[in-house]
Amino acid sequence: MKFFKQKKNKNIQFHWKIKRKCLDLILESAKSVYPNEFGGLLRVDNEKKDTITEIVILPGTVQGETHAIFKLHMLPIDFSVVGTVHSHPSPYPRPSNADLLLFSKKGSIHIIVAIPYNYNSWKAYDYNGKIVDVKVV
Repeated sequence: MKFFKQKKNKNIQFHWKIKRKCLDLILESAKSVYPNEFGGLLRVDNEKKDTITEIVILPGTVQGETHAIFKLHMLPIDFSVVGTVHSHPSPYPRPSNADLLLFSKKGSIHIIVAIPYNYNSWKAYDYNGKIVDVKVV
C-alpha cells in the first residue's frame, strides 16, 4: 500500500503492481551488467496507472561497480515514468543515502534488485525510502 500527496494535498491509497515480464527483464539486465550496477526508469501502463509494464533506459546513464548515475535531463516529458530501478552488486536491496536522495527527487516508486537477482532478492520503496508492497502480475 502506498500513500502519496496530490497537488490538492489529498492522501489517496495506491496499490502497485509489476508485470512479470518487466520484472524478469529487470533481473536479467542486472545479471548482465554485474559487477556493475544496472539503472533504469519505471514506466506504467497508460490505462492502468498502478501497473509497471516497462523500463526506460536513459541515454548517458553511467553504470559502475558502486553506482548507476541517471542523466535525468535526458528524460523527455513522460508522465508514465513513475520511478527508478537499479541493482546492487551485493545481497542487500537496501537504499543507500545516495539512493534516498534520488528517491526524494524523482518518482513515487523505486525498485532495488540485489544478488542473486531473483524473485526473492528485490524490494520496492516510496519516495521517502519506506518499503512498498508490489504485486507481480
